[in-house]
Amino acid sequence: KKLTEIVAFTTMLTKFESKSARVKGLAFHPVRPWVCASLHNGVIQLWDYRVGTVIDRFEEHDGPVRGVDFHLHEPLIVSGGDDYKIKVWDYKLRRCLFTLLGHLDYIRTVQFHPNASQFPWILSASDDQTLRLWDFQKRTCLSVLTGHNHYVMCAAFHPTEDLIVSASLDQTVRVWDTTGLRKKQMGGGTENAGLLENMQSAQSRASATALNVQAELFGSNDVVVKYVLEGHDRGVNWASFHPTLPLLASAADDRQVKLWRMSETKAWEVDTLRGHANNVSCCLFHPKHDLVVSNSEDRSIRVFDVSKRVGVQTFRREGDRFWILATHRTQNLLAAGHDSGMIVFKLERERPASSHGPANKLYYVRGRELFCHDYARSSGNKSGVDVPIASLRRVGQQAQTDGIGSAPRFISYNQHNPSEGNVLVCSDVDGGTYELVTFSLSNASGSVTDGKRGNCLGPGVFLGRNRFAILDRHQRQIVIKNLNNETTKRVQPSVPNVDGILEG
Repeated sequence: KKLTEIVAFTTMLTKFESKSARVKGLAFHPVRPWVCASLHNGVIQLWDYRVGTVIDRFEEHDGPVRGVDFHLHEPLIVSGGDDYKIKVWDYKLRRCLFTLLGHLDYIRTVQFHPNASQFPWILSASDDQTLRLWDFQKRTCLSVLTGHNHYVMCAAFHPTEDLIVSASLDQTVRVWDTTGLRKKQMGGGTENAGLLENMQSAQSRASATALNVQAELFGSNDVVVKYVLEGHDRGVNWASFHPTLPLLASAADDRQVKLWRMSETKAWEVDTLRGHANNVSCCLFHPKHDLVVSNSEDRSIRVFDVSKRVGVQTFRREGDRFWILATHRTQNLLAAGHDSGMIVFKLERERPASSHGPANKLYYVRGRELFCHDYARSSGNKSGVDVPIASLRRVGQQAQTDGIGSAPRFISYNQHNPSEGNVLVCSDVDGGTYELVTFSLSNASGSVTDGKRGNCLGPGVFLGRNRFAILDRHQRQIVIKNLNNETTKRVQPSVPNVDGILEG
């Protein structure tokens, strides 16, 4: 009950939107403004999301393509599809370089190793109930990971450690330790390797072949299961590692997102995040904020606060189920794939609210603080000095989580008052609120009058030395107030459906 009360239904900050067949796989390019989308009709699209155009299309898969990923350094894309094939593409040469064969059913996800310069590995998950690790330079299968007894819906490398996480319709999440395989691959080459190989007897070669066949059929002991996480009541569709903390998130057909914590010896369930009304397709940790983002066949994307374990944002689409999520490695960007295309979006604006004041000063908000940047003063090599003015009060329930829409949206400085500083700070939280901050111009941080607050729609504007105007969000009237926050006049706008007022 607490969850549904706190969830705020918000307009998505969409940067780019595409129309296409159902999007099943997504990946951001690590550097360029590109996003790769693999579609249910077998096409792979390479989009420039900044310009909004298709750069290229790759169409060699037979049937849906469910997984796609960019290489971190090389001009490579890997894809996996319902034709049981993993294909590696060179997007500069605009062609498929080679195909990796071995899986016996649909391939759900594919991923290059995050430490791509050291490990030329690809990880794949398949409906044949296995994960496979491939060396794409040698074009061979390194290891077959067996243990799941239903479709493996997702597999992912840990960003920094020798770990892999997998999610399966057998209702479990498994964490695998790849330390043995890493040591075997890194320590495999010696100067006498060729000589030793020539000296091998036919019998030892035959036994090596038998071991390879055994690895192909039953898996090898180079990769071992570290944890088996049980807790979901239905099949698990997705699992992902936290980028820095020992945490996992998993999404399942029981409509739940679960958080798990890992230690060296065990892993356990921390909490369950509820709110979705249908199968949860995908979930991941936000790379910059303490948030989990999930999407679902209930046509919604939900954002949860990891530390408080509550839902804080929900985005809805009318007719499209969501299938996949992706985050950018370095930027505040996410992408979501749905039945009729994809969207690239942000959870909050990164440009701070700001307003120019007199005497070469800029007033702006950073975090919960109001600052004055004085260009006339210099410190070292910096042009100007930041002077803290006031701490802003959190407003509304949604504002309890930083990083998703709680930051002030507009700031207005009173240019009509030469004797003291007046700043109106307006926010979109809870439908729209304002706070009037008054301070001394001679000692800005030392004499702040407690903010006077109220409800509004859009920005507020100063009309004179001691008057400001805001738009009443309920009656859509322009309300004139004095600096004591007392209403002196109400004006009905000359046009209906006014959504904001601006300085003339």
